[in-house]
Amino acid sequence: MKIQGKMFLWLALFILAIAVLYGLWAKEPVGTSALFMAFGLSIMIGYYLVFTAKRVDTGAGDNKDAEVADDAGELGFFSPHSWQPLVLAGGCAMAFLGVVFGWWLLFISLPVLLVGIFGWTFEYYHGENQNQ
Repeated sequence: MKIQGKMFLWLALFILAIAVLYGLWAKEPVGTSALFMAFGLSIMIGYYLVFTAKRVDTGAGDNKDAEVADDAGELGFFSPHSWQPLVLAGGCAMAFLGVVFGWWLLFISLPVLLVGIFGWTFEYYHGENQNQ
């Protein structure tokens, strides 16, 4: 994580230099402010990664002599049979169509979105999959 944090901090410095150069040369406020916001986002991500790297064990990405197999292992638990992402995608599609056809469709899609979010979050707190 240390390497990734340093990469984001160097990227932030590059974006800052480009933002200043663009702001002075183009005198266009929208692009200049977008570049400064990208600078801020890179600083936040880089700081988080460097801050977190001090508190966790050194990973294979931080070891110069590491092999690819050193980083292998379990990445997390992914639900193999969940229908909730489909419900959530349907609610998002309806919400985005609300921008095209009318804001009233957003109010219809809101319950579908909530069912998808809460269903996906609490899927393993009840029913037959409770103890997984």
